[in-house]
Amino acid sequence: MKSKKNNIAEYILYLWQMEDYLRAFPQNADATPELHELNEMMHREGIMEGGHLALAQNALAEMEDLHTQLLNEDAMYRAAIIRLTPQLNLLKAKTDRPTMSDLEACFTLLYQIMLLHLQKREISPETVSVQQQATQLLQFLSKTYLNDQMSK
Repeated sequence: MKSKKNNIAEYILYLWQMEDYLRAFPQNADATPELHELNEMMHREGIMEGGHLALAQNALAEMEDLHTQLLNEDAMYRAAIIRLTPQLNLLKAKTDRPTMSDLEACFTLLYQIMLLHLQKREISPETVSVQQQATQLLQFLSKTYLNDQMSK
């Protein structure tokens, strides 16, 4: 399984992908020990129809804490999120959860773009631009998280 220690953003996106995979292909739940374990967790947590594993939610909460800290301490980070906010607000308005956090909206954006790639659908240049901004933000957060973990 991907480790959140190496890249927490990739870890969250990976868990979301595995959740969707197990929902779409429950017959493959025993294909590997990892899938079996994730499937068992999903059943225990009652999220076979929707929602996210506690593992993913907890990792996202850790990212949210770091995000809040950086908003208060890092002017460049704050400027990056301010530039991205209008596009994130548009995305949130199109979802069933318009009050999700900006950080969760970044993850949702990247996950939806990944699904569009898998479907071989065209992605507009504007969306690619927003994707690049969100990716840079999450890369910075992941590196900062990794550095914080290594210093503990």
